[in-house]
Amino acid sequence: VCPRGQRTDDNKICRECVGSPDRYDWLYLGFMAMLPLVLHWFFIEWYSGKKSFSALLQHITALLECSVAAIVTLLVSDPVGALHIRSCKVKKLSDWYTMLYNPSPDYITTVHCTQEAVYPLYTIVFIYYAFCLVLMMLLRPLLVKKIACGLGKSDRFKSIYAALYFFPILTVLQAVGGGLLYYAFPYIILVVSLVTLAVYMSASEVESFKDLLVRKKRLVVLFSHWLLHAYGIISISKLDKLEQDLPLLALVPAPALFYLVTAKYTEPSRILSEGGNG
Repeated sequence: VCPRGQRTDDNKICRECVGSPDRYDWLYLGFMAMLPLVLHWFFIEWYSGKKSFSALLQHITALLECSVAAIVTLLVSDPVGALHIRSCKVKKLSDWYTMLYNPSPDYITTVHCTQEAVYPLYTIVFIYYAFCLVLMMLLRPLLVKKIACGLGKSDRFKSIYAALYFFPILTVLQAVGGGLLYYAFPYIILVVSLVTLAVYMSASEVESFKDLLVRKKRLVVLFSHWLLHAYGIISISKLDKLEQDLPLLALVPAPALFYLVTAKYTEPSRILSEGGNG
């Protein structure tokens, strides 16, 4: 087993991690940083009711919490006080699960060689979630108590209670599936953003471009999903070849445009009426 911040080389000798995360590593860390923020925004919107101003202030506070947590996490990581980190290169999936590869000489005694071979991509996420939770507990209750007075006493803190549930879930998810998420997160982003966009537009009864322009909130949701689409495409392509990868970003509006063009043909009432006539 190597000390934290080191991993074995090809000769099984511990070497200090002196590299920097590549573009894909930063995109992965960005994805893990976005998860609590997106969940914060979802539950704030879910429980805020019609208090749009209250929801807006909570959204801004959640963004501030996660941003400060990310900056502090980078500052406390090695090298301390700098906004960059040193890391070991991820070579394969098993690098994330060294605890599963402890040798057992003669099948009698297990030699524990567990270490963070992907330093610091595994533990830095836990540190970030801890700071997010601390900052939320320091800032959000005071804010909600001041601005959400229009809500019932049992409702005003529900978005905070939801965070107390999803932070442990995210922690377990990172602990168990960190390696799987590292390789699958671009595809998860694309699939989830496509599904949620379709569900939102269907639930909001958006069937044309005019329906989108009626409420600014719908445009905000649409542009947010477009940003997620772009993030997923960039994560898959890694932008290694700009002349080939950048044109792929033109596909970002395609799902929304396809939905708007075909929505009128899939209206449930129209299908039912045509079926009845047939």
